[in-house]
Amino acid sequence: MTQPRHSFAPVMDHEIHVTEWGSRDKPALLMMHGLARTGRDFDELAAGLSQDWHVLCPDMIGRGLSSWSANGKDEYRVEYYAGVTSDLMDHFGIERAAWLGTSLGGQIGMHLASSLHADRITCLLLNDIGPEVPTAAIERVLSYAGDSPQFTSYAEAEIWLRRAYATFGPAAEGFWSRMTRSSLRRRDDGKLTLHYDPGILYQLVVAPDEMTRWDRWERIEVPCHLFRGGRSDLMPAKVAERMKQSGPKLGETVLPECGHAPTLSRPADITRVGEVLARLAG
Repeated sequence: MTQPRHSFAPVMDHEIHVTEWGSRDKPALLMMHGLARTGRDFDELAAGLSQDWHVLCPDMIGRGLSSWSANGKDEYRVEYYAGVTSDLMDHFGIERAAWLGTSLGGQIGMHLASSLHADRITCLLLNDIGPEVPTAAIERVLSYAGDSPQFTSYAEAEIWLRRAYATFGPAAEGFWSRMTRSSLRRRDDGKLTLHYDPGILYQLVVAPDEMTRWDRWERIEVPCHLFRGGRSDLMPAKVAERMKQSGPKLGETVLPECGHAPTLSRPADITRVGEVLARLAG
C-alpha cells in the first residue's frame, strides 16, 4: 500500500496540514472531509486511488493538525474555506483537480464549482451532501459535534466515536482505531478531547442559510456524481431527486446500509469511486 506524505502549507495566514498520496505527476484529486472531521478519514480511499491519482487530503482550518482561527465568525464559513482551498491548490502548483467532498467538504466543492474558480474543478463527487440540509439533521449533528466530550483514555474515546458516528455504516476495525487516533488531542489537564475548534460550529448555529443554496447548484456545469447513504437523514431521497432534475447532470450511487456519511473505505466502495472518477474526469 502506498504510504502517505505529510506537509504543512502556509495559506491565508494559516498553516494547513495535508496528507498527500501518490505521485505528483498524476492527475490531482482533492478530498475534503466533513464538518468535525479530518483529512485522515480518507486514508483507505486515498491509498486505493493513489496509483492513478495525486491525492491531497487537507485538514481544513480549525480541524486536525491545521491552525485554528482567531476570527472564527468570519473564517469558519464555506466561502472562506473555498478561498483556503484555492490558495492551497496554488501552493501545490495544481491548476485543475477532481473533487470529492464529504458533507461540508461537498459544500465547499459546490461553492468552488459554482464560482469564479469553477474552471479549476474537473468533476465533483459529493458524498452524502446536496444544496439543501434538513433542519432536523443539523440539530442531530450539533447534538454530538457540539458536545466537546472529554476522555481519560483512547479506548474510552473509541467507544464514544463508534457510537457518535454509527451512521457512517460498516467499516473495517482498522478504520475505527485509526479514526480514533486522528480525532483526538490532549488538553492541558492531560485528558483527551476531540481534535477541532468548537468554534467551527458557528455557521450551523448563527448562519444556517449557507446550508440551503439551490442557486449555487443551478450554476454548476462540471460533471457531478452523488454518493448517498440509503439511511441518511442529511441527504434524503427527495433532495437527490430534485438535484437530478436541475443543475448539472447528476449520477447517483446509493449505499443502502449507510447513513450520514458513508466512509467509502471498503474495497467495493473504493472501486466504485475509481470508476466514477475515470468516467467523469477522463
